[in-house]
Amino acid sequence: MSVEVKIGIENSPRELAFVSKDDADTVFGAAERALDGTDTVLSLVDDKGSRVLVPAAKIAYVEVGSTESRRVGFGAA
Repeated sequence: MSVEVKIGIENSPRELAFVSKDDADTVFGAAERALDGTDTVLSLVDDKGSRVLVPAAKIAYVEVGSTESRRVGFGAA
């Protein structure tokens, strides 16, 4: 399973967007702890194993998409 994550960073015209291998609840919990001041850094891992660190004080917003399992093959429309 994977979830799409978008993070808006203050004073930056672009958002940070990636797919995380964690589930939506795990990502949401990490974002919530960063935004409420519990954690000073939002730390996540993308689906390729790269670590993403964002200072909590610079986060404008965090958008967590729904969890989807990857589809394999072709489907009929």
